[in-house]
Amino acid sequence: QVQLVESGGGLVQTGGSLRLSCAVSGGTFSRYNLGWFRQAPGKEREYVAHITWSGGSTYYADSVKGRFTISRDNAKNTMFLQMNSLKPEDTAVYYCAAGAQIVNVRARTYDHWGQGTQVTVSS
Repeated sequence: QVQLVESGGGLVQTGGSLRLSCAVSGGTFSRYNLGWFRQAPGKEREYVAHITWSGGSTYYADSVKGRFTISRDNAKNTMFLQMNSLKPEDTAVYYCAAGAQIVNVRARTYDHWGQGTQVTVSS
């Protein structure tokens, strides 16, 4: 069974940085397309970014483009989200997700999800 575990969340001031990690086990990591979503209190889950199985293509929501960078290390079965220039509106629980087929901004294209890690940006 595929399991995803996020880490790296925390409390940071506006303008600060955090690096999230998503460790994947129980499957062939290099075959999965991977993504990050987030959910703020009282809001729906929101797409953040995704990366293809090879790492050759990356995609971002307009709200994070230029500030966040998604990457993966297939040798370590881990995906990352480098978040710079953080804003209070980035405060949310961040989830990583994996899909065996083509994935996109829609959560339903992903087959497996982590439990989430809290990111809080103070103003």
